[in-house]
Amino acid sequence: MSVAGYPLGTRPDSPGRDSAKSWWRRKAGPQRTFAVVGLGRFGRAVCKELIASRKSVIAIDKDAHLVEMLLRQDDDFKSAVTVSVDSTVEEELKEAGALDVDTFVVALGEPLEASLTTTYIAKHGTSSGVKMVCSRASSVLHERMLKAVGADKVTFPSREQGRQLGEQLVRPSLLDRLQLDSKNSIEEVQVPKEFIQRSLRDINLRKDYGVSVLAAGSQGDLRVNPPASMILSPNDVLVVMGSQEDIKRIHHSSDN
Repeated sequence: MSVAGYPLGTRPDSPGRDSAKSWWRRKAGPQRTFAVVGLGRFGRAVCKELIASRKSVIAIDKDAHLVEMLLRQDDDFKSAVTVSVDSTVEEELKEAGALDVDTFVVALGEPLEASLTTTYIAKHGTSSGVKMVCSRASSVLHERMLKAVGADKVTFPSREQGRQLGEQLVRPSLLDRLQLDSKNSIEEVQVPKEFIQRSLRDINLRKDYGVSVLAAGSQGDLRVNPPASMILSPNDVLVVMGSQEDIKRIHHSSDN
């Protein structure tokens, strides 16, 4: 097993094999943490979205040569804890700190056994403290099997879906999105806690966030062009239009 391209025990800030987990905890700090297993196109897309959002990431692949190549050619992975381990061996995942993360992404498609075993270890391993397991499926049957062994969320592969999954993990308040162009979109977002029991007039999203409210209410009963006097309730959603940077500020309010 190696961390960030160095065998454990030789990396300057990783003094020994037994200290890998504590080293990861120091690096991660109090923020939400992620592990991504499988660094093919899908897994790399998930990692890059998480890294771009400044999340603490353990990037994992069994292929040590691939890990070395990514570290040489992609600066994003230099900011992650990059580990070459066999994800079907619980002890190796434990030593790497991967079972201490909040969210564990199984980006493996094949072999099927590795995908299922890794998912099972992350969800049910005796040393696992993982809160949510997201796994990649290559077929409907694979999806059913992943859910049977404990996957909380299953997605089907593509580079774009990998990016979207990473974004959803970073901003769980994002429910749906319609991309208008490279900078602007219409998004359905969960109402942040700080907006609950306040009117749209009081919140004033156009002034304070630079976005327009197209609809608001419960998911089964949205009100288009809602009145400014409308009071937002728990579990309500907002459909807003604006720049992605401005809408991100609402997500940050939701995620705090």
